[in-house]
Amino acid sequence: MLNFAQNSKHHLMKTINTFMLAILAAILMSGTSCDKSAVANTKQPEAQYTEDNDPAPNSNSPSEADTLTIAMCGDTMFGTDYPTVRLAANEGKMLFEDTAPITKAADIALGNLEGVFGTTDLPAAKAPGKNSYTFRFPALYAPRLTEAGYDYMCLANNHSRDFGDKGIALSEKALDEQGIAHSGIKGHKEWVVIERNGVKYGVCAFGHNHYTITHLDIKNVERILRELRPKCDILIVTFHGGAEGRTARHLPQGREIFLGGDRGTLREMTHYCIDHGADLVFGHGPHVVRCMELYKGHLIAYSLGNFCTPYGINIADITGYAPVLEARINGKGMFIDGKIHSFIQQPGVGPKADPTNAAAKEIRSLTDSDISNSQLTISDDGTITRNKQ
Repeated sequence: MLNFAQNSKHHLMKTINTFMLAILAAILMSGTSCDKSAVANTKQPEAQYTEDNDPAPNSNSPSEADTLTIAMCGDTMFGTDYPTVRLAANEGKMLFEDTAPITKAADIALGNLEGVFGTTDLPAAKAPGKNSYTFRFPALYAPRLTEAGYDYMCLANNHSRDFGDKGIALSEKALDEQGIAHSGIKGHKEWVVIERNGVKYGVCAFGHNHYTITHLDIKNVERILRELRPKCDILIVTFHGGAEGRTARHLPQGREIFLGGDRGTLREMTHYCIDHGADLVFGHGPHVVRCMELYKGHLIAYSLGNFCTPYGINIADITGYAPVLEARINGKGMFIDGKIHSFIQQPGVGPKADPTNAAAKEIRSLTDSDISNSQLTISDDGTITRNKQ
């Protein structure tokens, strides 16, 4: 038993240790914008990668016998308050009521943030016009993403800088406050690792704009994949690419040019990602859905289209198709099966259940026409199975 002097010394040392640990924790918290289950690599263009951000090795890596469920969605926003106010009613609390059961039930859910969480005094980076679309919404809408079960939002798109660098910073802040991981802006987070139920999911995002981490620089894509692969169990790539609009339904061979800009060579890029360690690849950007394929046992979805865009984007007919793609993979990242859950948008309301399964049927039709050997069968209700070899 400790005597009085020993006991006093014991308590003094405990107090000092507790104080030092508190200081250390404060320093660590101030130096990262991720929650306790997400690790990010933030890299300035001139900086060298260090091991400081490495997650701890995972001693419970999933096996081929494990089944993991990934939910993926396309472009998501809440309307806009610029130049006029057209925001979802009731702080958007009803937007995801039909889709949330799917995204909340998944092991991890991902989407693309199409616009900026910002304040009304934030100036736009471009003037509004007939062909100039600008999306800004208050941060008070951000909790809707958490409530719907999202773990990650892509920022590598052509609307994340609608309100300049300050808009990017405010969007990142709003997502950080909700514990939602994000990446895709040049000089910001190149990748994140999100741990869910003992599984480490590495996620990286690529776009086609100069301020994004671009998929047009394929050597940089390779470097990021090479750095991220050892740090995670499952590696997911999401990208914003391709031409836009109803005439962009089909996935072309070769490079896509839209409004004079290079939107990528997507067949080659997605295959390259899987060849260099990706387990699952999904895209968005064309504002319509596109085909899917199985490549070396891994699923690629070339565009999930618009998902929740209640104002500011045309959502008539095929541009209103709003699928949630649910993919089941094994612990080694190989596709098992999945389902295209079909929803359709209504102005101001968001995605609603579609009993006709139009989105699934459209993706099946495009897959049949655009992929010579997709290795996938898509049923009328959207169930996706692998073809028997």
